[in-house]
Amino acid sequence: MSKKRSLPMRILIALVLGIAVGLICYFGGFAHLTTKYFKPFGDIFVNLLKFIVVPVVLLSMIDGILSMNDMRKVGSVGIKTVAYFMVTTAVACVIGLIFANVFKSAGLFPVLDPSEAEYEAKEFGGFMSTLVSIFPTNMWKSFTDANMLQVIVISLLFGGSILAAGEKARLCRDFVSSAYAVTEKLMGFIISLAPIGVFTYMAWVVATQGSKILVSLLLVITCAYLGYIVHAVLVYSASAQVFAGMSPARFFKGAFAAMIFAFSSTSSAATLPVSKKCAAELGAEDDIASFVLPLGSTINMDGTAIYQCVATVFLASCANINLTLGQMVIIVVTATLASIGTAGVSGAGMIMLAMVLEALGIPVAYIGLIVAVDRIFDMGRTCLNVTGDIACAVCVTKWEGRKK
Repeated sequence: MSKKRSLPMRILIALVLGIAVGLICYFGGFAHLTTKYFKPFGDIFVNLLKFIVVPVVLLSMIDGILSMNDMRKVGSVGIKTVAYFMVTTAVACVIGLIFANVFKSAGLFPVLDPSEAEYEAKEFGGFMSTLVSIFPTNMWKSFTDANMLQVIVISLLFGGSILAAGEKARLCRDFVSSAYAVTEKLMGFIISLAPIGVFTYMAWVVATQGSKILVSLLLVITCAYLGYIVHAVLVYSASAQVFAGMSPARFFKGAFAAMIFAFSSTSSAATLPVSKKCAAELGAEDDIASFVLPLGSTINMDGTAIYQCVATVFLASCANINLTLGQMVIIVVTATLASIGTAGVSGAGMIMLAMVLEALGIPVAYIGLIVAVDRIFDMGRTCLNVTGDIACAVCVTKWEGRKK
């Protein structure tokens, strides 16, 4: 078995071992050791991924645009990608609300005392403010801050300009191609370290999150994860089967490595190198995947949409508020639009949830009831988001292929 093929299995083994070691540390009473000695190695791995993310996004998107060799195709791919994410986000909201209301009606949601809940919502300037902020004033600052939306805009501008310059830009074309080849080799080395990062992070998470609050919120977490699983199967694998003729088994097998890594790292951007390899194995064209995946890692928030729908119904229950059908429609609309409006904003998940709660008149401070286990939610929603990015790359490849 080749090294490339064995990566998903090595990551899975690391995940299982991490959970086992984490449980031993938790019940043995030395969870602090995972924070002191395990987590730093996970942090080193994630730092390496963050280090490579900006050059990967910049060079892969420019290379993808140059490979398309036509700005009309770039526009076509962009429109299909955004449309796919908007539709799936709306469906995610509906799925989240259905599961949340079923759990609430069955009396499965715990009723926690909100008197000690504290949460200060981060300020969000609105959609237009975000729109203005995605256009950089300093290219190097965009790189050092790892502002992915700005990096994407820079890639689009340079890619389009190189195409427009024609033969005069041949040196730039060759430089991008050569630099991207070097970056891919470095990316491969960093990805080979993934099992170490997964093991150390999972051991730390399990050892430190096995608290009383986790037990009391277990049913809420279960509700969210059921939504994640159903959405992945009914929307992502089904769309890959309908539009790309790919069986669910093949789709999930191909996306497995990226899903596991996203689950443990809780970062769509950091998972990009792994996502790109998985998308290629599933037949996504390199130029399309190089465009779709970085964009999806920034604006695709289906997992976040399900999470905030479940969290909203749960927190409304704690506040003794029964949501009407009209208010649930508001949740769907607000969550879908907010997924674009908060793209690239730090802590976007909590900002989106705060926006929904404010729209429904639920005290934002109630977020404090679940913020302690937000990482547990985040692991599942990031995994789902990355799965959606890969599914989108596969579907858009098929749609574009039919135009040829």
